[in-house]
Amino acid sequence: MEFSILTLCYLVGSVTFIIGLKMLSDPANARKGNLIAAAGMTIAIAGTIFLYESDGEKLHNYGWIFGGLIIGGIIGTLAAKKVQMTAMPEMVSLFNGMGGACAALISIIEFDHIANNPVVVNPGHVLIIFAGLVIGSVSFAGSIVAWGKLNGKFGDFAFSGQHIVNIIILLVVVASSAYVVYNSDVELNESFLYGILALSLLYGVFFVLPIGGADMPVVISLLNSFTGVAAACGGFLYENKVMLTGGILVGAAGTLLTILMCRAMNRSLKNVLIGSFGASGSSKGAAGGKDQGQYKEVSLSDAAVVMSYASKVMIVPGYGLAVAQAQHVCHELEKMLAEKGVDVKYAIHPVAGRMPGHMNVLLAEADVSYDKLLEMEQANDEFPSTDVVLVLGANDVVNPAAKTDTSSPIYGMPILDVELAKMVIVNKRSMKPGYAGIENELFFRPKTSMLFGDAKKVLQDLVAEIKNL
Repeated sequence: MEFSILTLCYLVGSVTFIIGLKMLSDPANARKGNLIAAAGMTIAIAGTIFLYESDGEKLHNYGWIFGGLIIGGIIGTLAAKKVQMTAMPEMVSLFNGMGGACAALISIIEFDHIANNPVVVNPGHVLIIFAGLVIGSVSFAGSIVAWGKLNGKFGDFAFSGQHIVNIIILLVVVASSAYVVYNSDVELNESFLYGILALSLLYGVFFVLPIGGADMPVVISLLNSFTGVAAACGGFLYENKVMLTGGILVGAAGTLLTILMCRAMNRSLKNVLIGSFGASGSSKGAAGGKDQGQYKEVSLSDAAVVMSYASKVMIVPGYGLAVAQAQHVCHELEKMLAEKGVDVKYAIHPVAGRMPGHMNVLLAEADVSYDKLLEMEQANDEFPSTDVVLVLGANDVVNPAAKTDTSSPIYGMPILDVELAKMVIVNKRSMKPGYAGIENELFFRPKTSMLFGDAKKVLQDLVAEIKNL
């Protein structure tokens, strides 16, 4: 009876994971989807703690189990509540790394268990152990490096021939793992295990270090899929259906998201991982150093007037908006313009910000209506009929060099065609390049005017000016 109840718990957990993941595709239901999946996970965890049996024995070390749950729950809750929206990408990367570390630890424990117990060793079992160890270790080390790069603790690092070194390390890891699996029925040597662990961690570090900041959303998504696969390996080892299902869902979703983001950047995954797009030292400027001419500025009062008397205004949010924590005052500006009869919408690029969906989450926090968020294709259809585009801290995703300059590192990347609008107002702190490290041709176009300053302060001043009109 207990086994059937546990199976039911796992079934409920698996179904809620699928439902929750499906609901995440719709911003209006994303929060509810998260809660449904979390409820299913709670049921699965409770069922495992109280109903799981191995060799006729239930779990008995409840002190350690609940101690870990309480400590981890407190840390996770505090981290989630205190994290700033600008720091959300690195928190996601850090938490993803913890998942990879857990999968690697499961493999270490299982290897130690079969190596020190006189049982018949199944090579397939050993294969899953090493798959979880390698993938989990790479995910952990790579996620920690990604976390460090996103919050500025690590810079871009590369040396001559690093990709060759990476390939050699990976081949050694695969060959060593294959050797242990092939000879597992004769000998299980723990020195091989920890050697492979060390090389996997080293590979994870070298794998992410040279990749530039502009590619971090893709890398985070890819590492997330690694963690899912590693977790699925743990599900195989423990014959835990809900762990297996959850891992497969995360792995598949992360892989699909990585592919979609690469398409959004018009680049292959190989190019992302080897090209080091956006890495320091690779920036040459979109126009190869040619004179772009002069940019022009617009005053706050003039910007307020043209936006107030426009029929349609499109807002393009970028990382600068997140840095300034200006999402709430941006929503205030939107509501004020709407009261004047202006049709206001938001144009969202797939790789805007520092992680997938960063801008969507940012605006959702400010209670921006979901039906006002337009994806890139929808927004590009509406730019020609837009009177004013307000670009808030976005850079590379609106750079025309992606369409005109074959020497640019972002050439071929689909962008938001803001220049098709009648007027473009770009808010930035300065003329410094974006994450790709290249100059933006848009800033020098005839229809573009610059509005310098901190996004939050500029938007607050715009709101004040519009109130006085």
